[in-house]
Amino acid sequence: MECQIKNTRVYYEVYGEGLPIINLHGFTLDHRVLKGCMEPIFNKRSNFKRIYFDLPGMGKTKAESWIKNSDHMLELSIEFIKKIIPNQRYLIVSESYGSYIARGIIYKEPKHVEGALFICPVIKAEQNKRSLPNNDIPVTQPSIKMLDRRKKEIQPALEIADSVFLDEFKEVGYAFSFDVDGKIKKFEKPSLFLLGRQDLAVGYRDAWDIIEKYPDATYAILDLAGHNLQIEQEELFNLLVNEWLDRIESHLSINEN
Repeated sequence: MECQIKNTRVYYEVYGEGLPIINLHGFTLDHRVLKGCMEPIFNKRSNFKRIYFDLPGMGKTKAESWIKNSDHMLELSIEFIKKIIPNQRYLIVSESYGSYIARGIIYKEPKHVEGALFICPVIKAEQNKRSLPNNDIPVTQPSIKMLDRRKKEIQPALEIADSVFLDEFKEVGYAFSFDVDGKIKKFEKPSLFLLGRQDLAVGYRDAWDIIEKYPDATYAILDLAGHNLQIEQEELFNLLVNEWLDRIESHLSINEN
């Protein structure tokens, strides 16, 4: 399906019915990276409407000339949500750069967001400011299943990404024009931060700088997990995400009674 935002045709897919979950993928990837790890969880759960969409320049959404920075990417994401699920409450599931945009949504639309999952989140947009683990960490040999998932959920997006647009975007427009974490006061909804102990892309330490902003968050640093944590530690990922969804259901039940 497609949704028109200004002159941008945003590709998206929808599964299930119930409380909407907006899924925000990482930089250079597309909806498949989150669809691949989230949909198996909903084989045993209902009452959630999963919405996966491709950010501009990635997947099947073309990058238009007006999108020059993360402020514009945030604007498009919010307008997409308003158009697809107008005036509704929703959850956010996000990965890497998508978690940066997700926090922008939490800042701009706090009353609509009922919970958030951050997978290997970008905290600091500037790469040279990130606190990363040493690059001499042990490398675990990936299993055949891991390699197969990477081939299905990650590689196809890399092959079709608009590299010219994304390279320029990363060079001049990756960071917001504002301090998103400074703008967020407190997000008092069930949250989950999943961090890879061996994540060489965004690390795990920077996420602790914002822990007080999320008083209802579980923080988990997973060993033997890099920037593809959802693939490398599938069993723990599923366990922790299910527990987060349990907390979401409890939170909503309490608030509705």
